[in-house]
Amino acid sequence: MLRRLYDWVIRLAGHPKAVPAMGVVSFAESSFFPIPPDVMLIPMVLANRSKAFTIATVCTVTSVLGGLFGYAIGYYFFETIGAWVVHAYHLEAGMEKFRQGFDEYGTWIILIKGLTPIPYKLVTIASGAAHFDLFTFVWASIVTRGARFFIVAALLWKYGEPIRSFIEERFTLVSWAFLIALVGGFVAVRYLF
Repeated sequence: MLRRLYDWVIRLAGHPKAVPAMGVVSFAESSFFPIPPDVMLIPMVLANRSKAFTIATVCTVTSVLGGLFGYAIGYYFFETIGAWVVHAYHLEAGMEKFRQGFDEYGTWIILIKGLTPIPYKLVTIASGAAHFDLFTFVWASIVTRGARFFIVAALLWKYGEPIRSFIEERFTLVSWAFLIALVGGFVAVRYLF
């Protein structure tokens, strides 16, 4: 299934609507969707390395906008929508600890968590629920999400063909590593925080 998804995204990369579609995924992932935009960003950059930084820019901008949506969910609707999203991922304990930690370490939480496989939506909703300073939330989100997507895009732009060959020759291994990182992020929030 993942191989078909990868092949489909590679074919989609040449479609005129590929970048907007990735932007929608990036926006949704920052507030409620479980699949990170890397699933689309990586194959799209590999398919068209000359657009690596345009793709990273779209991914960053839409991720930050989606983060603002997640922030609004936490700020205005935490008791309804926010609690439902947190409950859907079984992250109630992690969310409460994030909320408590925002008073002291809010900026560092955003900067560090935005780079890791830990669900960014948890950070955005917790930021809003804690009424964290919006200006600081936005600049920290731009820094952390931009760093994440531009580092990936730059590596793929520079070393595209060897990385593409590695992924395609060891697709099962790469898929498992990606899934372990994705699920590991949710497990880490549930049991470590």
